[in-house]
Amino acid sequence: MASITIRNLDDEVRTRLRARAAEHNRSMEEEVRIILLEAVSDRQSAPRNLAKFTRECFAPLGGVDLELPPRGPMREPPDFS
Repeated sequence: MASITIRNLDDEVRTRLRARAAEHNRSMEEEVRIILLEAVSDRQSAPRNLAKFTRECFAPLGGVDLELPPRGPMREPPDFS
């Protein structure tokens, strides 16, 4: 195992890192290890399906029945001559 020292780390970054580690019930050292591992990981997240994501978000709210207006004949296309 290699070790690393980070100098001149901003106090705000250190504070936020400590809070993040506490949220995950980990030490700051372990939190940094996980952050670095995720940052250099070769795996790429699979592309998300927008329709599936939308359905998962809104399905618990129920559906809506919309009244569709009647369809009429198509209008004439514009004349660009």
